Amino acid sequence: MLKILDKYILKRYLVTFITMILMFIPIGIVIDVSEKVNKMIENKVAFSAVAMYYLNFTIFFANLLFPIFLFLSIIWFTSKLANNTEIIAILSSGISFKRFLKPYIIGASIISVFALLMGFFIVPKASEGYWNFRYNYLIGGGKDEMQDKSDIYRQISKDEYIYVSSFNPDSQMAFNFSMEKFEGDQLKYKVTANRIQYNPKDSTYTLYGFKKRKIGVLDDQLVSLPKKDTVLNIDIEDLTPVVYIAETLPLYELNSFIKKEQLRGSSNLDVYKVVLYKKFSIPVSAFILTIIAVAVSSMKRRGGMGINLAIGIVIAFAFVFCDKIFGVLGQKSTLPPFIAVWIPNLVFGILAIYLLRNAKR
Repeated sequence: MLKILDKYILKRYLVTFITMILMFIPIGIVIDVSEKVNKMIENKVAFSAVAMYYLNFTIFFANLLFPIFLFLSIIWFTSKLANNTEIIAILSSGISFKRFLKPYIIGASIISVFALLMGFFIVPKASEGYWNFRYNYLIGGGKDEMQDKSDIYRQISKDEYIYVSSFNPDSQMAFNFSMEKFEGDQLKYKVTANRIQYNPKDSTYTLYGFKKRKIGVLDDQLVSLPKKDTVLNIDIEDLTPVVYIAETLPLYELNSFIKKEQLRGSSNLDVYKVVLYKKFSIPVSAFILTIIAVAVSSMKRRGGMGINLAIGIVIAFAFVFCDKIFGVLGQKSTLPPFIAVWIPNLVFGILAIYLLRNAKR
């Protein structure tokens, strides 16, 4: 009896969730096409590029709105069970509310694993295609639009720091270059140049207006040359990564990228960490939202399914709003990214426990 019941609820859980996604994604595509079709025609975008963009669009937004789709689908079919008095019959037969939740937790586990794997490997590739299309065809500036190319600071090793006032990715040239070498708190030497040019053939750099000041105990040594070719520990392509670069990297590459940017003293480090932590927090939210949805919709209400859906929509959008607000705080404020990302799950986890206790009564 229980196995049949578990299969029945689990099937409804998964089918309703998939149906909800298949219903709303086409609506999102139609709205997006209506807003951007003129720009696509103006830029003469090939049909294959548009088709690939909307494939990436589907994956990108399904992942972005995953909590809302999951929450509303559970509210929908659980409310139908409650209105048909099926839940009352199940609990009246002696099955505990905790046992009744089992197929929901199994469904949440399946969705969580799927969301985790998507976030690790598939969503980054879709995000790259989505953002590249937008900035190449819809905004008009390509990746350069999303690069901060002025006043760039980098820590390139444990004790070496560089600065350039501006950088041109097309010519691969930077201006007002300086590099400082330290031993502990003591400056050992400083290199400056009016401009610095990257040479891709041999991966060297040409420094124009080269000056090197070596700090001595009693006096300094100064070397000045009109031009000098040298090798520097700088990855020219990573000098000004696009802001959304973290969203386009699989998990193993993202971890390596964050370590490299941390060593370089990147100003966008918190942005990258928020992306990393969300890969784990979003799948966990599936369990929290599942418990809240069941607790809210398992009770038969006088207003019927509409009341449950209204409550569900408010809670779902409150969760997404909270997730976005704290995500921005983690990127832009002094709030640690790890804490900022997990606060929504903590708050709504407490809400889930409270609602579950009331539902059991």
